[in-house]
Amino acid sequence: MGDMDDDQPAPRSRATPLAPKADKDTVRRHNLSLVLRAVHDESALSRAGAAARTGLTRAAVSSLADQLIRGGFLTESGKSFSGQAGRPGTMLTPARTGPAGAGVEVNVDYVSVCVVDLAGTDRVRLTEHLDNRGEPPADVLERAARIAGRALDSAAEQGLHPVGTELALPGLVSRGSVRQAPNLGWSQVEAEAMFGAALHSLRPNSPQLPVSSDNEANLAALAELWFGAPEGRVDHFLYLTGEIGVGGALVVGGELLRGAHGFAGEIGHTVVDPGGPACRCGSQGCLEQYAGQLALLRGAGLDENAGVPGVAELARRADAGDESALGTLAEAGRTLGVALSGAVNLFDPEAVVLGGIYRALMPWLAPAADRELARRAVSGLWDAGSGRLRASSLAGDAARGAAARVARRVLADPLAYGG
Repeated sequence: MGDMDDDQPAPRSRATPLAPKADKDTVRRHNLSLVLRAVHDESALSRAGAAARTGLTRAAVSSLADQLIRGGFLTESGKSFSGQAGRPGTMLTPARTGPAGAGVEVNVDYVSVCVVDLAGTDRVRLTEHLDNRGEPPADVLERAARIAGRALDSAAEQGLHPVGTELALPGLVSRGSVRQAPNLGWSQVEAEAMFGAALHSLRPNSPQLPVSSDNEANLAALAELWFGAPEGRVDHFLYLTGEIGVGGALVVGGELLRGAHGFAGEIGHTVVDPGGPACRCGSQGCLEQYAGQLALLRGAGLDENAGVPGVAELARRADAGDESALGTLAEAGRTLGVALSGAVNLFDPEAVVLGGIYRALMPWLAPAADRELARRAVSGLWDAGSGRLRASSLAGDAARGAAARVARRVLADPLAYGG
């Protein structure tokens, strides 16, 4: 056996520590998060309940809870009755004031801003319908910063102070930049830096908030995971959001499946007909050319740029039995089913959730999509009417998902935010 190459690391002994030993402060930091997350997950919990949930002693939980109350992360009120002898306990709940999260969705034809408290409750919501296509990215992001500034002022009036802002952006988002957003016409846009600078210039006397970003479909999927109807909640699902474009995200085991470069889920650019119409992404026959908002409105004889009012009119016509509207939606549903069946066969999700404009159009999209899934999904689990194809919850959207992700950073490490 020859000598070991000097460039190769020595083999790790089983006795070699994998990480520095946790000290007392590190353990307490972890346990503070443990208690805070336990209360968050249950909405309200007694100290005894928190001890049972976390496995910590009641004395430890009491000390940790006191620190979280002093830090403004928890409040204590009311009485809980366990049915056992002894005094009733008080209930711990996430604070309705103090640290919070802000989310800003910048989409093709609107900007929506949401502020949530530590319980994930939507406390501030501002939405403006703006046509952002063809506009300089700096101008779009400055407008978004102005709307966000007003939302932050409203949050402050309620005693909330967001600890960060997350942008929900269409297209390929990586490391703070939009690499490509065909429907906006953006390429290599440093969105985080531009938005952060605009927000700070509008609020020079306020602390500069950290800015993060992600794809809007990813954040809408997280909102569905965290806030969707409990009776229908699943941990493995494919999420589609219909807007001017068609976005997608995969949740596997309660976590986003991001892919090697963070771009997984771009189902809107799945080719359903190689000889089909040109797409803004540079390909042909992409799904969004058949099932995106523009295609749906155009196919029904409506102004393709009519936006939300146009979608409402499409639904009204379909409900009234208009043949053009019904035919357009049936064909879009069929095309959705074809694209979805490939994803279902590849990833085997428990459900497919349709959000955005698809939610309102489900009665007319779902039957054709369901038939295609039943015909093409090899598992045999996607019979028409199985309920696996479902509309998104009213409680979830990309702006709320973005805001909640900021708030969850506080839950993960309250001491980093002043506790």
